[in-house]
Amino acid sequence: MGGCFSKPKPVEVKVELSLMEKEKEVDGLSPNGKASPFADCRPNGALGHSSDDDSTPLQAYHKSRDYVEASVCHVKDLENGQMREVDLGSGRALLIKEHGEFSALGHKCPHYGAPLVKGVLSKGHVRCPWHGACFNIATGDIEDFPGLDCLPTFQVRVEKDKVIIRANKQALQSQKRSKAMARCSAVINSNTCFTHVLIIGSGPAGLVCAETLRQEGFTDRIVMCTMDRHPPYDRPKLSKSLDSTAEQLRLRSMDFLQDHDIELLTEKEVVALDVKMRCVTFEDGLRMEYRKLFIATGNKPKALNYNGKDVRNVFHVRTPEDANSIARLANNKNAVIVGTSFVGMEVAAALTDKAHSVSIIGVETVPFKKALGEKVGKAIMKLFEVNRVKFYMLNEVSEMIGHHGQLKEVVLKSGKVLRADVCVVGAGCVPATSFLKQSGVHMDSKGFITVNKTNVDSIFAGGDVVTFPFPPRNNKKVNIPHWQMAHVHGRVAALSMMGRVTEMKTVPYFWSAMFGKTIRYAGYGEGFDDVIIQGDLDELRFVAFYTRGEEVVAVASMNYDPIVSRVVEVLGSGKTIKKRDVETGDISWLIDKGSQ
Repeated sequence: MGGCFSKPKPVEVKVELSLMEKEKEVDGLSPNGKASPFADCRPNGALGHSSDDDSTPLQAYHKSRDYVEASVCHVKDLENGQMREVDLGSGRALLIKEHGEFSALGHKCPHYGAPLVKGVLSKGHVRCPWHGACFNIATGDIEDFPGLDCLPTFQVRVEKDKVIIRANKQALQSQKRSKAMARCSAVINSNTCFTHVLIIGSGPAGLVCAETLRQEGFTDRIVMCTMDRHPPYDRPKLSKSLDSTAEQLRLRSMDFLQDHDIELLTEKEVVALDVKMRCVTFEDGLRMEYRKLFIATGNKPKALNYNGKDVRNVFHVRTPEDANSIARLANNKNAVIVGTSFVGMEVAAALTDKAHSVSIIGVETVPFKKALGEKVGKAIMKLFEVNRVKFYMLNEVSEMIGHHGQLKEVVLKSGKVLRADVCVVGAGCVPATSFLKQSGVHMDSKGFITVNKTNVDSIFAGGDVVTFPFPPRNNKKVNIPHWQMAHVHGRVAALSMMGRVTEMKTVPYFWSAMFGKTIRYAGYGEGFDDVIIQGDLDELRFVAFYTRGEEVVAVASMNYDPIVSRVVEVLGSGKTIKKRDVETGDISWLIDKGSQ
């Protein structure tokens, strides 16, 4: 495999950004790809019950004791466009009526367990009220992210004006299912230094890319490598739940990955890429050739310039071990948070019931001013102050002072000295692309990989590490470092590898949780020039519409569900929301009234 470093020509890498196509179900197959015991019935609850062209007996596939059947309501109890959570005795299901037909599926979002009955029903899918994941009501398939799993679907029929649901008991309990995946058909020694697809990074972009390839029938080798020591885990939870272990945060187990022939190499850092030879070099000297490459390395903490960098107990929140150490060391001690990023603020909130004192240092006048505006930032700042958090705004760190190498004080440029036993730096991130500097892969001045629609040399990229054309802004190249967007990029990259190009219609969705309250945000608000607020900021029950000119470009809310998901439905359909539409104070037209 030698000769990896001849000087390559500059190359543009791509992610074909588009909303994933709906998966097509084969007639007579259940969502997991096996023969359905209900193939002789209509897949939904249309008035008209079964066809006569399937003679497959039910008992040939499933034992009746594995199923529960219950009459859940009268046929007229639900109007079109309504949802109801119903009890089948062995578990609950979501019953939906749309266009005169009934559908039944899992009632909890597989992502974080949100009650879908409180979500948004629209045009054949239901959208989660918490984080915007979207599911097809006929198949249960996930159509928009975040999350990895789909919903189970249940058979519905109507008899004598009664709506009857028949459901698998195990599916009722799990409330989620994974799509069927292909296996690797090639016999390959794991030590072989060649793979058909190499994925650098095991975050949501990399993981979704690998799973999508298998779901779409890809049967060649897939290798995913990561600098982390753990299988893929839910990193956004780190700053919200500092005591969580890697196992508690786990997205997929090693057994799951092995069962689907997705090879994971942990603690493997890529230090060089040779585009011409299609070869990467790892820090330990191992080289691996690839046929297609997906770069999803994410970001890394932005370096701060201060004296005393050799002092211990200064952390970035990157791993479960980081979070666990912060929680342990801050117990009844003095904690200092540098930066008012969402991660920094979440850590501060999580430490208030552990630490003796919590101080936050920020360079702006209020937290989140650039992202959420001054009024919303002030309201959130008050929430922290009520919880005994002290702010030092318009300030920066000058020095960290230790005793025997142990952090004791943080000195600000204003001269203020803060007692500190543990310090958490949450002052932003930069793309993790230093290994690409001599590769010829095109990056912008900030180190982001710029992606386009012309794939060269089979290199793809996605997630926090890229800037990509954003259709709502006339295909301006933007970076949107959201967990949800990384899922989308991973799926689109996988489809592109397989020659399937789709149009991106997904709307960016983000959330942050502090003191038991959640901020939900959707859209792309960079450069907003006005904020229209409805509700009560003091009570933290509000919705904020961010506008550019006369158009709403983003929305944020607290305690106003499911309005953010409703706005996503409107924007995702290609429609626009005008500033005048939200200035009146009457936004009832945006609030879903279709659930019971």
